[in-house]
Amino acid sequence: MVFSSMTFLVLFLPIFMAVYFAVPAKYLNVRNFVLLISSLIFYAAGEPVWVVLIIFSSAVDCLLGILIEKHRGKRIATVMLVISLCASLGLLVLFKYSEFLLGIIGINITFAPALPIGISFYTFQTMSYIIDVYRGRVAAQKSPLKFLTYVSMFPQLVAGPIIAYIDVQHMLSKRESTLAGVSQGVTRFVMGLGKKVIFANHAGAIATQLLDTSAATSSTVGVWLGITMFFFQIYFDFSGYSDMAIGLGKIVGFDFKENFHYPYESKSITDFWRRWHISLGMFFRNYVYIPLGGNRKRQLLNIMIIWALTGLWHGASFNFILWGLYFGVILVIEKYYLKGILTRIHAAFAHVYVLFVVMFGWLIFYFTDLGQFLAMTGHFFGLGGQITDHLAIELFLANLWVLPIFAIFSTQIPIKVFNYLKGEMPVSEPVLNFTILAFSFMLLIGQSFTTFIYFRF
Repeated sequence: MVFSSMTFLVLFLPIFMAVYFAVPAKYLNVRNFVLLISSLIFYAAGEPVWVVLIIFSSAVDCLLGILIEKHRGKRIATVMLVISLCASLGLLVLFKYSEFLLGIIGINITFAPALPIGISFYTFQTMSYIIDVYRGRVAAQKSPLKFLTYVSMFPQLVAGPIIAYIDVQHMLSKRESTLAGVSQGVTRFVMGLGKKVIFANHAGAIATQLLDTSAATSSTVGVWLGITMFFFQIYFDFSGYSDMAIGLGKIVGFDFKENFHYPYESKSITDFWRRWHISLGMFFRNYVYIPLGGNRKRQLLNIMIIWALTGLWHGASFNFILWGLYFGVILVIEKYYLKGILTRIHAAFAHVYVLFVVMFGWLIFYFTDLGQFLAMTGHFFGLGGQITDHLAIELFLANLWVLPIFAIFSTQIPIKVFNYLKGEMPVSEPVLNFTILAFSFMLLIGQSFTTFIYFRF
């Protein structure tokens, strides 16, 4: 089940809201139970068998967290920490990376079970919890109900953001769903839905037409238009999902941290990665980069390790590792050579530099077949044969008016206009919400392209 499906919008969400808010606010444990059962049903709609895995993983970490707190400062606590991390990473490696790792050493097998949806996200959440308990940053959660609710919350279960337990621990025991909060949450959800259904799906359909083709029949214009559309698709798709997750959390009283902050407005790649998938960056910074030594020792090695892992987190394929290392190298170059230049040149030139680097990065990201990637790279740089082709020209002319709209809506301009109108005419908020919702429903009736990109990670 996905947020942008009719099943979720007209069946699951209304029933959940009705049952959740039928429970008086003073019975928060009952509301947590409703949220938990609803989350497990939501997850089971994708693949029922993996509900057992998430319950098992949560139960193990809940128990180990209690034991670590009880024996904090003793060797047994370290042993429990290692057991937890090995179990979590072991399951992740088994389901996500086993075929890839065995293939590297020449053992080619097909691992039959499909990848459990969201395993990369909830694994990092349970790991952050266990590490924070071990460090004494948070108290162990004694209630299995509350802990499983934290791990399995359907708003952010399958595609993030990665929610650290330390950020929501108090909300599991004390939170309010105010009228203002529900209103803000609904608006945020609807805006995210619009990003996905109106923008991302359209961009994705064109990107697929142009990029999922033979390099022999493609062209420079085709690759540039295709990767530009993917550039917008992945932003509107993932930031739209994050908006919906944050909005749903707000409706039930949780304040999730932001996961995107207009990354395409950045004027350096360093700034870009402070704005894109913020929760993943914070996880690697707090739980890998700093423990490795951070800026204090082996900084260059630490940076490259982090970015290799960032790439690998996205998928079991060499192109993702290459993508991560590509950005790691760019960040090192910026840190030591370009930092001063980027602050002195005109902002427009810095912005163009960022867009070009990111665009080529998405080209690496898109193609899991390295041979196809190299062929398309030739087209990208105008070295692959034909400059244009009929399909590319046709799609470019048909979408000439769309590209400026995509560009504008990837900036802060629309939200600033919306906030101004809301301040001047409060009625504009529900009117806009209804308009986006109605338009999204009309598009969903005729669309089948609803899967979120980050579901596969």
